[in-house]
Amino acid sequence: MQSQNQESNLFKSVVLIKKMDCPSEIKQIEALFGSNDGIRQINFDLGKREVTFYHTTPIQEILGSLERVSLNGEALETNTISENDIERSEASVETGTLKILLFINFGMFLFEIVFGFLSESTGLIADSIDMLADSLVYGVSLYAVGKAGSIKNKAAVASGYFQMALALGVLFEVARRYIYGSEPLSTYMIGISILALAANLACLVLIHKHKDGGVHMKASWIFSANDVIANIGVIIAGALVAFTGSRYPDLVIGILISIIVLNGAIRILKISKET
Repeated sequence: MQSQNQESNLFKSVVLIKKMDCPSEIKQIEALFGSNDGIRQINFDLGKREVTFYHTTPIQEILGSLERVSLNGEALETNTISENDIERSEASVETGTLKILLFINFGMFLFEIVFGFLSESTGLIADSIDMLADSLVYGVSLYAVGKAGSIKNKAAVASGYFQMALALGVLFEVARRYIYGSEPLSTYMIGISILALAANLACLVLIHKHKDGGVHMKASWIFSANDVIANIGVIIAGALVAFTGSRYPDLVIGILISIIVLNGAIRILKISKET
C-alpha cells in the first residue's frame, strides 16, 4: 500500500548529466521519455547540464533509462510537490514564435518547390523539402504542447517517416535528371535562394531572443542557421551553373541537401524507437 501511494506522488527531481552539451542530447532525452506517461514534464538547463523532471515514475528508473543510452545522470535533489508547483516550460510562451516560423517555412516551401520545377533545379527542390522538414518539426512541437508523451512520440515518428520519404523522393529526382538531362536556370536558382535566405535570416532574428531558452527554440535556431548555409550553397551552385554552363553543380547541391534532410529523418526515427 505504501509503495503504491509513493508511486502516485508527484516529484520534482534535478538531474546532472555531464554529457549533455548540445541540443542533440536534449532531443534524445525528450524522445527517450516521450512515451512514458509517468514523466509529466521535462525542463532543461543546457548551461548547467541539468534536467528537471516532474514525474511519478521512480527516479531510479529514470536514471536507469538514461544510463542505457550512455547519458549517465546524478540526481542532485528530489522533492515531493503538488500540481501547482510545476514550473511551466517556455514552450507555451514561445508558441506564437513557433507559429510564425511554421508559416514562414511552409510558405517558402510552396514558393521554392514551384520555382524549383519551373527552373529544373534539384537544388531548389531539395531546399524546399528542407523548408518543409523544418515545418514538420515546428508543427510537431506545437502539436505536442499539452499532449501525452505517447502522442508526442507517435507524431515525431510520423514526421520522421514523412521526412524520409521526401528526401528519398528528391534523390530519385536527382537521379532521373542525371539520366535524362536537365537545364537548370541559374537566374531562378540565385534569385529564389536569395529570397529564401532573407526568410531564414528573418527566422533567426525572430528566435534570437529565445535561442538560449526552451529546447524547441534552441533546435529552431540550429535549423534556421543550417538553412542559411543551404541557401548560400544553392546560390553558389547557381553561380557555378551560370559560369560553367554545366548542370552538375545543381545536381550536387541537390544531393547534399537531400542527405542532410534524410539524416535528420533517420535520427528522429532512431531516437523514437529507443523509447
